[in-house]
Amino acid sequence: MKTLSLHITRILVLSSLLLLVGCSEQVRKDAESSGSYNDINQSDINSVLDNWHLAASKGDLNHYINAMTEGAIFMGTDEHERWTRAELKSYAEPHFADGHGWTYRPRDRFIRTNAYGDVAWVDETLDHDRYGVLRGTAVLRENGEVWKIAHYSLTFLIPNEKVGDVMRVIGAAQD
Repeated sequence: MKTLSLHITRILVLSSLLLLVGCSEQVRKDAESSGSYNDINQSDINSVLDNWHLAASKGDLNHYINAMTEGAIFMGTDEHERWTRAELKSYAEPHFADGHGWTYRPRDRFIRTNAYGDVAWVDETLDHDRYGVLRGTAVLRENGEVWKIAHYSLTFLIPNEKVGDVMRVIGAAQD
């Protein structure tokens, strides 16, 4: 009787584990297909980026810089534009002094988060009056209910049929 009871217990435990694994696998597949592993409110991430772009447009240095983590990196479009948060602040300060900065208007934005819901990867298409369409890619970290930008990279979008022309211009500039 004791042996039968032990076998039944083992079968119940094994069945429960298989059920849990099956359910968690379906949750993982659902999360992968949706691009998000959790139920975080992506509007918080959207707000951080929208307010960051708005602060840049208004030349609001404090809000612009404070939207970034202490160790944040900003990568601009030029080869030498890899700035720490402090370097970006120094660069932006004179540009923002008159209450104007640079204006990038988000057109499309795609957000993916990790399984823990504390890291987000973002790519967004941006419009700029002078530069046209650009792409921004970002990594945001959530720390204590507050999302901040840890890394941002801005790039020009070059149509594939124009790459040869652009490469010639870049080559001439490097010579």
